[in-house]
Amino acid sequence: MELKNNLESKVVQLEAKVVKLEEKVQHQESLLIALQSQQPINSKSVSAISQPSGKIYLLRTCRETRAADPSLGSGMYWIDPDGQGVGDDPIYVYCNMATGSTEILHDTESKTDVGNCADPGCYTKAIKYNATMRQIMALAELSNECHQSIRYDCTSAPLEINGITYSWWDDRNGNPQYFWSGSNSSVHVCQCGLDGNCVESPSVMCNCDSSLPTLLSDNGVIRDKNLLPITRLNFGRTILAGSSGNYTLGRLECSGQMAVTGMPKSCEDLWWIGHTLTGLYSVMGTAMVENVYCDFTKLPSEAGFEKKMGFVDVQSVPTYFLVTKNETFNSLNMSISYTTEKLNIGGAMDLSSGKFTAPRTGTYFFSFTGMIGFPTSSSSVPYLILGFYLNGVEIGSGWNDEANTVVTQEVTVVLQSTVNLQAGDQVEEKVPQKHFRF
Repeated sequence: MELKNNLESKVVQLEAKVVKLEEKVQHQESLLIALQSQQPINSKSVSAISQPSGKIYLLRTCRETRAADPSLGSGMYWIDPDGQGVGDDPIYVYCNMATGSTEILHDTESKTDVGNCADPGCYTKAIKYNATMRQIMALAELSNECHQSIRYDCTSAPLEINGITYSWWDDRNGNPQYFWSGSNSSVHVCQCGLDGNCVESPSVMCNCDSSLPTLLSDNGVIRDKNLLPITRLNFGRTILAGSSGNYTLGRLECSGQMAVTGMPKSCEDLWWIGHTLTGLYSVMGTAMVENVYCDFTKLPSEAGFEKKMGFVDVQSVPTYFLVTKNETFNSLNMSISYTTEKLNIGGAMDLSSGKFTAPRTGTYFFSFTGMIGFPTSSSSVPYLILGFYLNGVEIGSGWNDEANTVVTQEVTVVLQSTVNLQAGDQVEEKVPQKHFRF
């Protein structure tokens, strides 16, 4: 019995030493972060490849850095996820060269006591990262996966009890989240709840939600890269006698690379591959190669990143027609109707009324060709005017005349026009004036 007591005493002493050593390590990490925020970029610490010109080119992730120089060891490096020369300044990160993963440091990596308070979220701590949110989002979009660990050591300090949420974390958009592991943002759950082995399963989904008055802990890894990083931690209900709460928040870690198979299909595919020069590119569309304008000064999630050329409002829905009229038309100020529909893709042309209705806002080209049949022999100058009308208002015209005509003499009248139309605008042709048969 005495030997057992001695061993238990030594175990307690060793555990106390481990705790002190962990605190020292965490303190050193906090000092490192403070120094990093003041450290200028220099050629010795830049994760880059040297160009023949002697210029330094910053890479976007630790994975790209490792691929450029496999001899590099793990450590702190400068990278520029949103692209060199655009967007935000480069960031200083930890590169795990064994895995190629990128770790973004923050100011709350050490174990932190939440103190004692009663209300939901009465303890709150904003997390400051060693990177801007734009750079973090760029890194997440470049990476196949991102995750961040969170541990909460608790004694009578539930995260949720009796339907009341006392603790939560805020995502990168500032929205509250109540899951503490995995990627299911719709439920309050910890890792033990996912595994089904919480201390009071199945009545609770987190160890800390247990009613047992003993030291417990919940360890989890958040894996939804569209929500990460955790920007604020909020804890409460630690006012009871013997209550305590301590959290440890891991770094944001991203790894892998988004895969692009075959020919790029979008500006985002080009960005994933490594293109950084803003301009026109050819990508594979649904049925054919399409031209797109890529603005690589923006992120894929930002407006204006990609603009399809030759498309307006509705993509891959062409509008064109060809109609004919093989009979004499003599009416003034009436729409020229047609008798034969050769082509009417999009259904915008009405054959019987002769009116074209724009299905969408855009630029349209119209071409009209007709044969003018002159009257019997005449020394006068017969003529015909063909009017081009937009919503009932004449906006253009074509005409032809002829002197000293003979019987059955015919000439051509042509009218072509390119106009900007709004959806619903109507276009038609009329003969406002004439002095012979048409």
